[in-house]
Amino acid sequence: MRGRIYAAGLLMLIICASASAQQTDQLPTLGSAIRVSVDRINVGVTVTDSHGRSAPGLRREDFRIFDNGVEQPISGFVPSEEPARLVFLIEGGTADYLLVRLGKSPFLGADNLLNNISAIDRVAIVTFSKGPQLVLDFTPDKRQARQVLQEVNSQFLSLRANATSGWQNLSSSVAATIDWLASFPGSKIIVVLSTGIDTSPSESWQVVQQKLKISDVRILALSTFGDFRKRTKHKKLSVDDRADRTFVNEGITQSDELLRQLSEASGGRAYFPKDAKDFSRAYGEIAQLVRSEYTLEFVPPAYDSQVHAIKVKLKHSSYRADYRPAYLAPSSSAH
Repeated sequence: MRGRIYAAGLLMLIICASASAQQTDQLPTLGSAIRVSVDRINVGVTVTDSHGRSAPGLRREDFRIFDNGVEQPISGFVPSEEPARLVFLIEGGTADYLLVRLGKSPFLGADNLLNNISAIDRVAIVTFSKGPQLVLDFTPDKRQARQVLQEVNSQFLSLRANATSGWQNLSSSVAATIDWLASFPGSKIIVVLSTGIDTSPSESWQVVQQKLKISDVRILALSTFGDFRKRTKHKKLSVDDRADRTFVNEGITQSDELLRQLSEASGGRAYFPKDAKDFSRAYGEIAQLVRSEYTLEFVPPAYDSQVHAIKVKLKHSSYRADYRPAYLAPSSSAH
């Protein structure tokens, strides 16, 4: 009975998200936008072996980078041993309320991530619904980060009727977080914990796609739909119940695709865990990716305001390299 109640709540959430998507609310920001240098293009590359483990110790000469098929000199190189900045960007709207009330906290297994990144890596925590809110600024203190995650989870558990605003401005919140990260050097990763439901203004999707083309931020997304993905094992459903289930499944499919597109545009990955074990495995893999990222820099060969394809090749053919597939070249006036 409880599962049907929350499934009905999820159905209303998806309907609300569809109705709210055309709102023209101003993009929220965590701080003023930073103007970045256009003299170099930064490309974050995560390198893993055939078992998904990090591949430390690689050097500049182990990489080759190509712009529209033409090899470019690597003008800058940051090894994976350098500190990384990791942001938990956590959906704090109605969907998380439904999930934690079912006992499926989106932080299940997060210790697997915090325990396996480097002591020098820095962690920040941001929640979002209508807009992003900084809960914990960057700190190397993983114990503090763990405590804040527990506090955020407790806040979700205490939500009541006032949690049903229907705002999940995902793409505009990602865009604002990318702007905030622009001033920080080195490896930058956003771990998005979200259903993938997005009530942002329609133009926000184009904005975040544009930002991902010119930023050096990687998106690693975890869907928080959890066991809503599981097939119903109850008695035969009525016609109305089957229609509701179909609508919910279609909404989940669309949300998954949005998370997948966000991740792939940045050279990241998306995960769709169903239970605690899945969450723990996903967090473990993310920890490996955080410790596997190298940063390559090259001077853009043309200032033509066009999208250029990126290709990275490794000296070690047994390794896997993940990176953003393209970038938007600056204009000649910006040079």
